[in-house]
Amino acid sequence: MPISFETARSLILEHVPILGTERVMLLAAGERILAEEIAAPCDLPHCDVSAMDGYAVHAADCSGAASLRVTGFIAAGSRPTPVVTSGCAVKIMTGAPLPAGADAVVPVEETEEQDGRVRIPAEVTRHQHIRFRGEDVKTGDVAIPAGTLIGPPEINMLASLGEMIVPVYRRARVGIVSTGDELVEPGTPLEPGQIVNSNAFSLAAAVQACGAEPVLLGIARDDCDSHRRLFRAGLACDALITSAGVSAGDRDLVREVLNELGVEQRFWKVAMKPGGPTAFGVKGAVPVFSLPGNPVSTMVTFEGLVRPALLRMMGHRRVIRPLFKAILQEEVRKGEGKTYFLRVRVTVREGRYLVGTAGDQRTSTLRTMVRADGLAVIPAEASFLPAGSEVDLVLLGEDAVMREPPAAPLEPLVARRSSCP
Repeated sequence: MPISFETARSLILEHVPILGTERVMLLAAGERILAEEIAAPCDLPHCDVSAMDGYAVHAADCSGAASLRVTGFIAAGSRPTPVVTSGCAVKIMTGAPLPAGADAVVPVEETEEQDGRVRIPAEVTRHQHIRFRGEDVKTGDVAIPAGTLIGPPEINMLASLGEMIVPVYRRARVGIVSTGDELVEPGTPLEPGQIVNSNAFSLAAAVQACGAEPVLLGIARDDCDSHRRLFRAGLACDALITSAGVSAGDRDLVREVLNELGVEQRFWKVAMKPGGPTAFGVKGAVPVFSLPGNPVSTMVTFEGLVRPALLRMMGHRRVIRPLFKAILQEEVRKGEGKTYFLRVRVTVREGRYLVGTAGDQRTSTLRTMVRADGLAVIPAEASFLPAGSEVDLVLLGEDAVMREPPAAPLEPLVARRSSCP
């Protein structure tokens, strides 16, 4: 009996381990998850500094229009040897340490300098345009908490604190095995009945996109020995993904061989479309994802079930893409009992997401997946949704949303019940 999509995802997330940690060089830490909090070993800034190019002054000397004698110059990175005394100003650059006696900085564009004096026409506020020692981070503060996804701002903070070796969660090594005598590697001339092993490369790209390391193990031919050999190699990785061979045909050997190798099956078949013949099991700490062979089914099941698991293993806390509300532009008819994931094009009008078909919804039609900006999630209990209905939307990628309607008219999302995959 198939289990629901939500139950399948929950079971997977319950059974995947969190990987260990390692220390990497700063530039290798980008897009990784910080494994330990980083406490500041020093103040930022290290001393009081100017926030502007201008003049360091004593604010009390500038209660109205003032003319001050310029007695020095401090560049960024130099020592503040000049001292600001009454009636005087020191020219200063952004980031330069504040000289003794100064309690304000006047931006250069608000002044006029001539013949060794600077004219300041407006009143100056004490402490203006000064960055004080420790105002960003004080010694001992938690500068970056554990569990943070490290991006450019975190790299900047780590570098500022002198943290050149960073503790992060390990990247998952993910074994990928395709199955079937009909498969040939890309670039091989095709004979009648042969199919290019494109799923392995699609899965490898998807694994890389979520920060893990793909290990392409090759094609398991339709015999148990070939399956055993490649599956054993896959079980030596942190996770194993197989493609095809998980249905009930005479040559669908995946479940039989995995069982023989000691993989404990947690479920087989999910009430989702595409992707129903999907299985999941574990051997020790190694999760095993057995995905369907049709290209679209492989990609949709990876997105919905495998990607969250790999992110969880690598220390991520947010592992499921956010759902957005969208408006259907065409009606949808489907059978009850399965969650449908429809490949859609997305537009934004008046602040609302609108979704229409990306094309033929059959799982063998790869072009539709290429055109899709997102997946519209049609609930299992629904059998008919009229145009204008609100549905959940998963956006695929940061640049998924088109701001203008497509030039060509959208194809009907579902013309009749039988045309929905």
